Amino acid sequence: MERVVMDGALFQQMIVSGANRLKKHVEQVNALNVFPVPDGDTGTNMNLSFQSGAEELKKSSSSHIGQAASALSRGVLMGARGNSGVILSQLFRGFSVAVKEKQEINAREFSDALAGGVETAYKAVMKPVEGTILTVAREAAEAAKKAAKQSNDLVEVMDRTLEAARHSLKKTPELLAILKEVGVVDSGGQGLVYIYEGFLSALKGEEVVEEFARDNQDRESLSDLAEQVHAQTKLEMNAEDIEYGYCTEFMIRLGDRPTAAEEPFEENHFRRLMEEWGDSLLVVSDDELVKVHIHAEHPGEVLNIAQKYGSLQRIKIENMRQQFETIVETRQPGQTVKRAGEAVSPYGIIAIAAGDGIADIFKSLGVDTIVEGGQTMNPSTEDILKVAQKLDAETIIILPNNSNIVMAAEQAGKLLEKPVLVIPSKTIPQGISAMLAYKADVTPDENKKSMTEALQLVKSGQVTHAVRDTKMDNLEIREGDFIGISEGMIRSASSDLNDTTRRLLQEMVDEDDEVLTVITGEDADPGHVRELMDWISSEFPEIEAEEQYGGQPLYPYIISIE
Repeated sequence: MERVVMDGALFQQMIVSGANRLKKHVEQVNALNVFPVPDGDTGTNMNLSFQSGAEELKKSSSSHIGQAASALSRGVLMGARGNSGVILSQLFRGFSVAVKEKQEINAREFSDALAGGVETAYKAVMKPVEGTILTVAREAAEAAKKAAKQSNDLVEVMDRTLEAARHSLKKTPELLAILKEVGVVDSGGQGLVYIYEGFLSALKGEEVVEEFARDNQDRESLSDLAEQVHAQTKLEMNAEDIEYGYCTEFMIRLGDRPTAAEEPFEENHFRRLMEEWGDSLLVVSDDELVKVHIHAEHPGEVLNIAQKYGSLQRIKIENMRQQFETIVETRQPGQTVKRAGEAVSPYGIIAIAAGDGIADIFKSLGVDTIVEGGQTMNPSTEDILKVAQKLDAETIIILPNNSNIVMAAEQAGKLLEKPVLVIPSKTIPQGISAMLAYKADVTPDENKKSMTEALQLVKSGQVTHAVRDTKMDNLEIREGDFIGISEGMIRSASSDLNDTTRRLLQEMVDEDDEVLTVITGEDADPGHVRELMDWISSEFPEIEAEEQYGGQPLYPYIISIE
């Protein structure tokens, strides 16, 4: 079955097929995790990220390939989880940019779009590593471009693309020594191969069943995101002091009217126009929709300007003076109302963490909000963004506390309409160390510097159990063994929890260390903990040792050494 053009409808079939294929093989991808830990989650992250894009594309249902690709890109961007999910979002972001203006594309344009995705993804990674999903995507795109020079048939081009992706995947252990040592291929690359297998299946006309689901991860579309920024404003006013009395919200569907402005919509220019008519302005846009929130005294004038760019939808105008009076009349005894002009906090701090004890530790150090997640579930870009939008602060600080969450946090920071500092903490101890260096009365640049430097002042370790037999870092590891991990390496392994932890600590502690903290997990046995703490006091008498309850899942102990 030959195909020479791809429109939005065919593209959607390919995405659905790819999403279904990946979802069916999530556990196979998870099992390729280099470390034999119980939370290997590359497959889960890629699946949830791509399902998010597929859902957004399904809402669009456009036959215009540019619009369809834009919808997919938007969805994967907001749903991106973990490094693999963020890289996947960048692959399809670059693809969407390449086809943005096209109603349909041919084989050459399809291969160019794949190459555009690779270029965008490489730029998004600070230090690209070969032998990963990036390599698989790049070599597959190179094969696609060669095939498109020889054939106009999209089926043949995709077939060659998939063949190259599979070949590249097999070579990943030769490029990354750790993959060869463990005896696995790159998990992210395998996930991409599954997606490409779905693409080819759809192009061949095989049945595509729209069975993908969000796995109970409800996600609002971009048009709903700005709804979060209005939290607290109804309590932050004094009726006689309100200069702009109408909370005005609406959406613009760009170009969707005969009188739409001849000059293209440009977000910064539009924002400047809006700023002349009010305050508390928020503009969130993509290629099709613009979501606007503004406090204005003359909302009709605002709508007239906006209507020049397209049709208006979901218009909502609320009288804030009237709302304020209602609040004053109905508030409970002792309830206060924040007055206009009161300063917002200089900083709003978000920490990603799992475990009620760890959450309490961060809050005691000044963290405002905890995003649930970490080793066992990486939050999405949108999860972080929504929480950040609710913080009434001049600058947002985000502590990812996991190497697999840093990229999603950075992506969320780029989407927020205020300054964001992402402190690249890769462990819970690093996040705590950063908070100890935080000062509320210094500039963002000073906090960025001191908090980032503090990451180097602590050593981190974790103890968990192995989910498979493996040989790694010169250790023979059996399924069910406890393993001690520090600085990206497995340092100890045995069938006994405390024996594994003792060996780990002997590897980690040196004569300059002063403080050792054991953060205990939700399943840690009190007797084992007392035994371990007694041993630490005896083995390292010069070190101040303490125990803190963390409540984290799957990891009986997290170790912090300063």
